[in-house]
Amino acid sequence: MKFVPAHAAAWCAALVLSTAVTPMALAQSWPTKPIQMIVPSTPGSAPDAYARIVGESMGTQFNQTMVVENRPAGGGGLIAATAVTRAP
Repeated sequence: MKFVPAHAAAWCAALVLSTAVTPMALAQSWPTKPIQMIVPSTPGSAPDAYARIVGESMGTQFNQTMVVENRPAGGGGLIAATAVTRAP
């Protein structure tokens, strides 16, 4: 592979720009609304219990309300997948 100074300059510029943009991206206040977690199983099942434990931990970490919504698996998980695609 042949060294091309123009490529090196482009890579250096990209590196400098990426490090300059990163602090601005981290400073955004996300999330600003409650987070909705859709679980494709019935309430009281093992996946529901795990989702609620993880949701509680994420809620305290993000300082935001976590909403766990159960969508029982139907049609091979199609009901839950459709709910995820239509979620805001």
